[in-house]
Amino acid sequence: MTVKKTWAAILAFTMICGAATGCTNSNGSSTSDSESAAANAGTSTTDTITLVWYPNESAEDYQAARDEVGKLIEKATRKKVEQKLTTDYAIAIESLSNGTAQIGCCMGAEGYCQAKTANDAVNPLFVQSGESGTLDDALYYSFFAVKSENADEYKNGDSYSIDNIKGKKMSFVSNSSTSGFKVPTNTIISHFADDNLIVDDLLEGGSDAFFSEVLFGGSHQGSAFNLLSGKSDVSAFCDIELAPYVTCTDGTGKDAGSVYTVNDDASAPFDTVHGAQYTVIQSTPVLNGPFAYNGDTLSPEDVEAIQNLFTSDEVANDSLIFYSADSGEQGLLEKKSDQMGFVTVEDSWYDPIRNMQS
Repeated sequence: MTVKKTWAAILAFTMICGAATGCTNSNGSSTSDSESAAANAGTSTTDTITLVWYPNESAEDYQAARDEVGKLIEKATRKKVEQKLTTDYAIAIESLSNGTAQIGCCMGAEGYCQAKTANDAVNPLFVQSGESGTLDDALYYSFFAVKSENADEYKNGDSYSIDNIKGKKMSFVSNSSTSGFKVPTNTIISHFADDNLIVDDLLEGGSDAFFSEVLFGGSHQGSAFNLLSGKSDVSAFCDIELAPYVTCTDGTGKDAGSVYTVNDDASAPFDTVHGAQYTVIQSTPVLNGPFAYNGDTLSPEDVEAIQNLFTSDEVANDSLIFYSADSGEQGLLEKKSDQMGFVTVEDSWYDPIRNMQS
């Protein structure tokens, strides 16, 4: 897909790609939200930098990568770092906007925009580039997927379609998710224009509703597992968050018709569905989400130091941050080209997400 076509697709469709635990530091102690808020109240800097993670990267599989991010931020700022894991998108977004966390890690574009709306001091810190090493192709993909054994039910001639998702059991990620909710719901509303749908019509299931049942997985992994375990007929989730658990065994991996198979060594909850397959029936490009910061509680000096380190070759070549698919290591993000790394980005880059209908 060309950059021009990609942006056209984004402007036409684009969208959003967790109760919380306490903040855990390297010594295993924890800090409550109220304690953190009290420590940060009324100050533009902090001696401790708290990182908050979405549910997707709060999984145990990402612990080494989370620790590495923390070590790098400590190196850049010479300040102590605490990690805050969540099971709810909303908690992560609120923690960043209210300053109990200074940095939101691996946020989706929608979650970032929500935090920015709540507090204008929130801004992008950096974002994963595309394979070109630039923002031109800094994209991932939002999927509608079905079990491969049922994929023929969603064919329209030789191609796949979402025509037949009406009346099915549907799973989204979270209503704060870009690729797991905002993009899919906008796609549905556009595709079924004659039904005059609004987002609220897609939140609850029933005999008279668009879907017979609506579930929320709480994470991309959770939404995918809802599908593979039979709780949903159709699930929305993105390509990148499932990378540690599945392998594309047919197709490009980005396009409708691609088939993914759960790896034989996939960890929980996928350890109960090893070998299961899902087929992508709709794929939409989404702007990469940022690491973001709260400027009320993170100083300009710390912002600059962190940006300088994370956009360096040192981090681009750190296998715990950018791992290669054949390395056998589980890093944070898959490195699909030698040019890929982190780059800085302006808030306005996310206007296509911000301007989508809610």
